[in-house]
Amino acid sequence: MLILGIESSCDETGVALYDSTRGLLAHALHSQIDMHVAYGGVVPELASRDHIRRVLPLTDTVLAQAQLTLEDVDAIACTVGPGLAGALLVGTACANAIAFALNKPVIDVHHLEGHLLSPLLSNNPPEFPFIALLVSGGHTQLMRVDGVGQYALMGETLDDAAGEAFDKTAKVLGLSYPGGPAVSKMAEQGTPNRFKFGRPMMHNGDFDFSFAGLKTAVLTQAKRLEAVAPLTEQDKADIAHAFVEAAIDVLSFKAFKALQATGFNRLVIAGGVGANAQLRLRLNAMANKHQFKVFYPELHLCTDNGAMIALAGCLAAQRDPSLLKHDDTFTVRPRWSLHS
Repeated sequence: MLILGIESSCDETGVALYDSTRGLLAHALHSQIDMHVAYGGVVPELASRDHIRRVLPLTDTVLAQAQLTLEDVDAIACTVGPGLAGALLVGTACANAIAFALNKPVIDVHHLEGHLLSPLLSNNPPEFPFIALLVSGGHTQLMRVDGVGQYALMGETLDDAAGEAFDKTAKVLGLSYPGGPAVSKMAEQGTPNRFKFGRPMMHNGDFDFSFAGLKTAVLTQAKRLEAVAPLTEQDKADIAHAFVEAAIDVLSFKAFKALQATGFNRLVIAGGVGANAQLRLRLNAMANKHQFKVFYPELHLCTDNGAMIALAGCLAAQRDPSLLKHDDTFTVRPRWSLHS
């Protein structure tokens, strides 16, 4: 089965071709970071309009890379949620238009399922079952994964997601959008233990998260210093270091506790924050110490992309052929729970 995957849930337009036998054949991605940086975050209307400009040219690109045509495609997989409604509509409408014109079926894909399964595209894919830590700008969840479509929520954030806390910390420190990479890079220059932030909900006995208080602690510390003198670059680096250490402590601790609770020995990290160097270093050290395996997507597949959507669509259709939708109606689901 040859699947064309289309992703347009937020600020990246991704298109890919995945073959059930040969694997990932081609993928192309356009990021809108340069457009949104002036606003300090994603502007939904601008994001939607840019997706309109990018989807078809990217589709042409991946077809050319794979030396295939649209007629060769067996089905089109597209992200229908969760995400920005307008952005989702662009990719979904395009996918359904192609499907209608060519009399091909459509596979509706959950954005987070794409992230969760993306490590299967790596050279060292995990086997089922495993624990998945989904960490991004909009989501922080711990999932028990027993197979494709078999997901049980163990815990999630009660307020800000981890990536959102990174972005808000970046704003406090005057760093550019996107905030996660900027905060992590600055943290590398920070002085250990100059500041100490709390670890929200780390020892409360469940698998839920909370990062709003950590973000507030950053703001409070910055204002306390600014009351005496303007923040220096070293002040910012030290705050960033303390923030990153606190966030990673919580994420890694909860993930390890989920492994212990289930008896699993495989941990999958997915989502944009999965590219964070400090998080990977910490989890790799824990894996060596406690004898479990940790799996990550390839770095270029940590952000939103069409490859993970094509893969998720293919695996879902193989598991349940009834998911191959073949009609002229479609919708999007900006709010959509993966585990429901």
